[in-house]
Amino acid sequence: MAGYRADMASGTWQVRRALARAGAGRSLSVDEAAALLGARGPELAELCAVAAALRDAGLRDAGRAGIITYSPKVFIPLTRLCRDRCHYCTFATDPADLRRRGQQAYLSQSEVLAIARAGADAGCTEALFTLGDRPEHRWPAAREWLTDNGFTSTLEYLRHAAAAVLAQTGLLPHLNPGVLTWEELVGLRPVAVSMGLMMEQTATRLFTQPGQVHHGSPDKDPAVRLAMLRDAGRASIPFTTGILVGIGETHEERITSLLDIRRIHREYGHVQEVIVQNFRAKPATVMAGVPDAGADDLRATIAVTRLLLGPTMRVQVPPNLSDPAALPGLLAAGADDWGGVSPVTADHVNPERPWPAITVLTHATEEAGMVLQPRLAIHERYLARCEQWCDPAVVPAVNRLRRQASPAVAGGPPDGVPGVHGDWTAVRADAARIERTANIRIGLLVPGDLERALHRAAADPASLADPRHEQQAIALASAVGTGLAEAAAIADDWRRRQVGEMVTYVVNRNINFTNICYTGCRFCAFGQRAGDPEARTLDDAQIAEKVAEARALGATEICMQGGIDPALPADAYPRLARLVKSSAPGIHLHAFSPMEVRNGVARSGLALADWLTMIREAGVDSLPGTAAEILDDEVRWVLTRGKLSAASWIEVIETAHRMGLPTTATMMYGHVDRPIHWVGHLRVIRAIAERTGGFTEFVPLPFIPHNAPLYRVGIARPGPTPEQSRAVHVLARLLLVGAVDNLQVSWVKCTDEQCIELLGSGVNDLGGTLMEESISAMAGSSNGSSRSPADLRALAAAAGRPVRQRTTTYGAVARVSA
Repeated sequence: MAGYRADMASGTWQVRRALARAGAGRSLSVDEAAALLGARGPELAELCAVAAALRDAGLRDAGRAGIITYSPKVFIPLTRLCRDRCHYCTFATDPADLRRRGQQAYLSQSEVLAIARAGADAGCTEALFTLGDRPEHRWPAAREWLTDNGFTSTLEYLRHAAAAVLAQTGLLPHLNPGVLTWEELVGLRPVAVSMGLMMEQTATRLFTQPGQVHHGSPDKDPAVRLAMLRDAGRASIPFTTGILVGIGETHEERITSLLDIRRIHREYGHVQEVIVQNFRAKPATVMAGVPDAGADDLRATIAVTRLLLGPTMRVQVPPNLSDPAALPGLLAAGADDWGGVSPVTADHVNPERPWPAITVLTHATEEAGMVLQPRLAIHERYLARCEQWCDPAVVPAVNRLRRQASPAVAGGPPDGVPGVHGDWTAVRADAARIERTANIRIGLLVPGDLERALHRAAADPASLADPRHEQQAIALASAVGTGLAEAAAIADDWRRRQVGEMVTYVVNRNINFTNICYTGCRFCAFGQRAGDPEARTLDDAQIAEKVAEARALGATEICMQGGIDPALPADAYPRLARLVKSSAPGIHLHAFSPMEVRNGVARSGLALADWLTMIREAGVDSLPGTAAEILDDEVRWVLTRGKLSAASWIEVIETAHRMGLPTTATMMYGHVDRPIHWVGHLRVIRAIAERTGGFTEFVPLPFIPHNAPLYRVGIARPGPTPEQSRAVHVLARLLLVGAVDNLQVSWVKCTDEQCIELLGSGVNDLGGTLMEESISAMAGSSNGSSRSPADLRALAAAAGRPVRQRTTTYGAVARVSA
């Protein structure tokens, strides 16, 4: 009884109870996991044995039993300037210190490449870029260096430097640039195989309370860092994160940090490794007097991390932060990776702790009964699905190194990693959340909202785009029956006031120059992979023949788009534009979606405005505003896996408008979207139009479900109903009054009967003859891929409306085509 009371007083009984649950494979509560962090002596040994057994089972299942890995790397400290003031850091410095050392604010590109080449010569495969967070926001010297060297931001230079390393040395960049937005993550994805950001600890008090470790460092806000971890998952980026042990956190806070990581990883499956890093005090820092994290504390944390994150997670410990004699014990606690180790460069974050020699690391690993093998910066689980987890631009470099690699990097079973379109369980949950949120808004509608919306539509329809009247706009978008018919009559009256009775169409040819595409959009059946039976890319002669044929048939426009094919050279887009213009001088070239624009910018290394200038000079006259889908990032994630954020689409469109390149605007509806999303999308389009005046028309595009992966797994709806299509076109006419004059119906995606009805519901344009169109056809549309001018005139006549042929920009044509 006395021993029992002693156990109760010391908390040993809690450790034993938690050990029993862990040994039985039961999940641990926060309190139980926190209790295990206090395990010492025999309890710690038992804890480590349970964790190591779990680790071993995971390694066996992955086909790499007994293998511990490390990444041969070079450490590239692109800049040591930083806007944060962490209390334990000696990596970050100030411009005065750099001047005393004879160093610039940033490494030059030649210095970066010299480090990378030395690493390549020494057998390294990873280039770790580490740098301070956005130093130009704090240090004038950083801004001056960037300006003098032709860059607008640190991230722009990072992208440039990483691209050079990838292209000229073959090393695989892993980027640690600090906190990034989703847009910035996506922008860096084409030059990196993986990225990272340490959570350190997610306890808010360490950030908000004066005197705590992260106080005064804006980028250490846990909410901001967790948001980046989530965004990296949405962008399908293999990601490294971890915790820093011993910086003032409680045991409960340490466990909560690990559970935060686990929760987000379970949603997206993208966390490839979790680092458990022990705090080591550094002289001349605020925390110089704080004791280092203890060896037992570190081992207990490694073991608990393994128990919480399971057998498939790679748990990494930095080998240079512990004494060599302690390394076997870290593996015995359940770790299975040493992280990056460099034979060339120092650990610039912990310069006082040199990397152990590979021979030392090999000996320590063997002492733990394991075998040491090198790996790539991207872990084997993700290599098994490289085309999903890597941008097409880096896949060739990955495959080159993979062919030379040991079994540890050859790519084993996918180990639960989501498939090419992502983890459908997570996607299904996201779609359900979107529906629930939208239904709540619809549930707030009250009797009289539709009547008030109809009165507002008749008197001042543009005011429906005001957020203050969103509820009325949603009521209008949800209208059915006689309410919808009344709204359609109002919309058609506004069409009459805006553009008159005339129905217009353009004689054009649609050329999809390649259907090879690796974006993996979940709604798209168009994209094929190289080698697929239906994959095709037109050669120059075929394109020139199609353009010449279109000109002979009276076309005034060539509409050209294609998939995102990693094999396309950097100059593909301007070269295609010149080919079209040389084949039919004077023809209007309407080419390259915002997604293609972003791809071109990434491949060329040019700024967006410079790239658009280049293609305009090559012959592009306007851009299709496709790839808009729904301009809501929650919906876009479900549809596209984050291939192009709403902000990125908007930036491309507005930049094009400012440069005199008009565009269309589109919206794809009828999948996981709801009326609230239509209203929000149209509000964005109207705002752009008011700023730039650059839209020629708005084109609603009904979702064609039949061959779409998102529909086939039961997540997307089977496209919109005819009433929903009518409501969308009515809503578009009303919310865009005074901003975008022309409203087009897509005859490719709508039946003739729908087109005729919509011509009485606000629509004034039938689009183009196309001559061929493969995107909708491959999605399962049965409405054809070509219409003659006579066909389009007949549709207008059936609606009782006059009709005329137009140019792309709605001007008159010199010669009307038959």
